[in-house]
Amino acid sequence: TIAAEDVLQDMGVFSMVSSDAQAMGRIGEVVLRTWQTADKMKKQVGIMKGDHKYGDNNRVKRYVAKYTINPAITHGIAEYVGSIEVGKVADLVLWDPKFFAAKPEMILKNGLIVQSLMGDANATIPTPQPMIYRPMYASVGKAIGKSSFTFISQAAHDNKVHEQLGLEKQIRPVRGIRNLTKKDMKLNSETPDISVDPQTYEVKINGEVITCDPVDTVPIGQRYFLF
Repeated sequence: TIAAEDVLQDMGVFSMVSSDAQAMGRIGEVVLRTWQTADKMKKQVGIMKGDHKYGDNNRVKRYVAKYTINPAITHGIAEYVGSIEVGKVADLVLWDPKFFAAKPEMILKNGLIVQSLMGDANATIPTPQPMIYRPMYASVGKAIGKSSFTFISQAAHDNKVHEQLGLEKQIRPVRGIRNLTKKDMKLNSETPDISVDPQTYEVKINGEVITCDPVDTVPIGQRYFLF
């Protein structure tokens, strides 16, 4: 089954990428692992339908949706977060292209800088090493509450539990979860016939065995974090 997971992600059968809490995954690696998987599948499966050699828009949108809008829909908070739309809050992450998915240059939220790469504060220029992430305006004081949400149930919201607790963050009720189906997942709503052999764990999609080979190297690996 493990050999089939990447294929199922690439086909849009798996709608989201997530992390374990302890042994098998780290939340800080979700984005990095997502794009490593996308790169691996392009090399092994080939160009996705509708894409071309120098443009992977369809594959990119499918994989972006796995850790943005689809988790938001699943958790009933898509009207507030999950995509860049008017009326929503999103982390706008600015990347130097060569460090995409590894080291963002700056993170913006609600028009304020949350974190940014900065050099030594004692230096006379802004770029001396070590370049490390430092909290900016949106990470301190009252700005934290203004640029963050606390999600609670509709019942708790109706009973004003947040007022009783004195919460300072913006409060939003979770809703619309019970009637969700696979078709609500953006760009990842495929529902083929899946069978798993209980003895060999061989996975078949519409009667065809699916698998993929492991790789020796992946992009965005250790060399990106040497300095």
